[in-house]
Amino acid sequence: MADACRSKHNLPLIWNCLVSSGKEGIYSWRRTPRRFILTVTPYYRIRSRTAPVPYQACTVATAVSRLNVQYFLPAIQREFVWRPDQIVQLFDSIMRNYPFSTFLLWDLKPENRDRWDVYRFIEHFHANETHNELAATAGLPQMALVLDGQQRFTSLLIGLKGSYTLKRKYKRQGDPAAWVRHHLYLDLFQDPDREPDDGDLGVRYGFAFLPQRPEGDAGRQWFRVSEILDFDSEDRFEQFKYEERDKLPDDTTRGQQRVFEKNLDRLYRAVWKNESVSYYTEHDQDYDRVLDIFVRANEGGTKLSKSDLLLSMVTSKWAGVNAREEIYGFVDRINQQLARKNDFDKDFVLKTSLVVADLPVQYKVDTFSNQNLALIQRKWEAVKAAIEAGVNLVNWFGIDRDNLTSANAQIPVIYYMAQHPNLELRSATDAGAVRNASAIRRWLTAALLNGVFGGASDNILKDIRRVLQEHGDKPDFPIDALNAEVAKAGRTSRFDDAAIENFLEITYGRRATFLALSLLYDDNSWGSMAFQQDHIFPRSHFTPKRLTASGLSAQKQERYAALADRIGNLQLLLPHENQAKSDREFKEWLLTRDADYRRRHLIPDKPDLYEFDRFEEFVAAREELIRDRLRVVFTPSPERIPAPA
Repeated sequence: MADACRSKHNLPLIWNCLVSSGKEGIYSWRRTPRRFILTVTPYYRIRSRTAPVPYQACTVATAVSRLNVQYFLPAIQREFVWRPDQIVQLFDSIMRNYPFSTFLLWDLKPENRDRWDVYRFIEHFHANETHNELAATAGLPQMALVLDGQQRFTSLLIGLKGSYTLKRKYKRQGDPAAWVRHHLYLDLFQDPDREPDDGDLGVRYGFAFLPQRPEGDAGRQWFRVSEILDFDSEDRFEQFKYEERDKLPDDTTRGQQRVFEKNLDRLYRAVWKNESVSYYTEHDQDYDRVLDIFVRANEGGTKLSKSDLLLSMVTSKWAGVNAREEIYGFVDRINQQLARKNDFDKDFVLKTSLVVADLPVQYKVDTFSNQNLALIQRKWEAVKAAIEAGVNLVNWFGIDRDNLTSANAQIPVIYYMAQHPNLELRSATDAGAVRNASAIRRWLTAALLNGVFGGASDNILKDIRRVLQEHGDKPDFPIDALNAEVAKAGRTSRFDDAAIENFLEITYGRRATFLALSLLYDDNSWGSMAFQQDHIFPRSHFTPKRLTASGLSAQKQERYAALADRIGNLQLLLPHENQAKSDREFKEWLLTRDADYRRRHLIPDKPDLYEFDRFEEFVAAREELIRDRLRVVFTPSPERIPAPA
C-alpha cells in the first residue's frame, strides 16, 4: 500500500507508517511507543500533476480573520446549531492536530453578488434567540460563500472572538437574568498526556465555556482563548508566555509549569502556525449546480433536516421575496407576539405550508419543483393567515407551549381555518361559533391525549386533509368523519372504554393534565383566564404526617396517597375560587357549593362521601361521572355518522 502511494503521489516512504489518500489529502499514520499519530498532507502541497483536487490550506487565525470580511453564508444555509460541548471537541481536535474535514467555498463573481442574499456568521450566539444577520457586502473586492463548514467556522469564531450565551439551570426562559454570556477558556494546567476517563476519543485539553475567569481555582490556570489572537508575531507571544509563567503562584510545581508552557505553545501554533484549515473553492456560477453541491456536501455532519432542504429550495426560487427572513420572522411572531407563548419551528411552518397548499405531505425532492414552489409563494399570505388564526384559536383553548404535545395535531385545525378564512370562532354569544369551537377543542384535545399524531404522522395528515376537503363546503368542523378516518388507521381521536381508563390514570403535574381536565367542562376560552389545577380533597391532607395522624391503616394510607393526584381528585378553578377554597375547612367549603357547582365540576352529589375516610369511594364515584361525561361528549351524532364506503 505504501509503495502504491509513493508511486502515485510521489511521497517518500516513511518507515513504520501507513499512508492512504482521503478527502483532505494524504493521511499518514505514524506509530510511536505510546500512540498512533495522524498527519495530513493537503493535495495542493503534493508536487504531482495527478493531484485529484486543487485544495488549499490556511491557518485558523487566517480563516477566522476572513469570516464576515470575505467569507459569508448563503441563504440556503441552516442556522447554527452546535452545542458548547461540540465546540470544545472541535478545539480539542485542533490542538491534537486532528483533521476536522475540509471546507467548501463558492467564489461569487462581482456581477452575481446582488442576485443573492448573504448572511453574516454569528459571533455572539444566544441559545434562545440568535438568527444570522444579513450582510452588507457592497464594495467588497472578493467574496466567497461557505457551502459546507458553517458549524465549524461559526464555532471557531465564537471560541476565538465571540461568546455563547446560555441559560442558568432552573431559571425561567423568559427571565432576562437567566441568560449569561460565556467565553471559551483553556486550563493551561491540564496535562493532555494524562489518560482521559473515556479513552483516546475523549477530550484531552481543558477547554470549557465559563461566564468569567475563575479566581483562586486550585490546580487550574484558566486562559481566555480569544487572547491568543493578540499575538500576530512569535516574539510577542514568547514575551507574553514568559511574563505569564513568572506570574504563576509560588506553589506551582515544575511539572505544572512545563504543562503550562506546553499548552500555551500548542494553542499558539494550532491557531497561528499550523495550516489545518483545508478548503476547496467552487467557481461555477450556476446556482442550481451550487445548490446540488450544497445538499450533497451537507449529507454528513449536522444533517440537513427536510425543512432545511425545503427552505433552501424556497430561498433559491422565490422571486422578489426574502423567504428566509419571511419564514424565520413568522416563526418568531407566532411564538412571541400572540396572546400566549408558543414553541413552533420552521419545520412546523413549512410542513403546514405543504398541507395548506394541497401538495404532497411527505418531504421528497420531487415535491420541490418550480411549479410547486411558485404555488407556495402565491399562497404564502393565505398560509400565514391560516396558521395565525389556527394558533390563536388553539391558544384561546388554553393550549400553548406548556401543554401542546404535538405540533402536527394543530395542522388539521389550520387547514380548516384556511378553508374558511372569514370564520370567527372565538365568540361567547354566537351559538354556531360556540358549537363549532367546542367541537374543534374536543377533537384536538382528544387527539393530543390519545397520541394520534405521535410517530410517523404524514399519512394521518394526508387522510385528514382529504376528509376536510370532502366537507369543505360545510361550515361545521367534521369531527365524526375525522374520528372515523383516524380509526381506519388503527388510532383513536375519541374515547372508547380503553382510552377512558387511560384518561383516568393521568396525574397532577403532567403536560397533559390541563388538557384532560378541560374536557370535563363545556368552556372554550381556557386561554383567556389563568385557571389553576386544584386538588378537590386538598393536597395537604395527604402528607405522610397527616395520613399517619388520620388513623388509617398502612395499606389504606398507601391507596390514598396513590389516588390523591389522579384526575378523579382534580378540577380547574380560577385563582380567586382556589383561594376561597383554601381559606375554609374542606368539608365546610364543599357543603356550601350549590348543585350547579357540583354538576359543573362533576362532584358526586353525596355529602356522606365528603368525609376523609370515604375518600376512596369519593374518587370512585367521581371517576364514574367522568366516564359518563366522556361517553356523552364523544358519542357520534347519528345524523353525522359517515355512511359506510
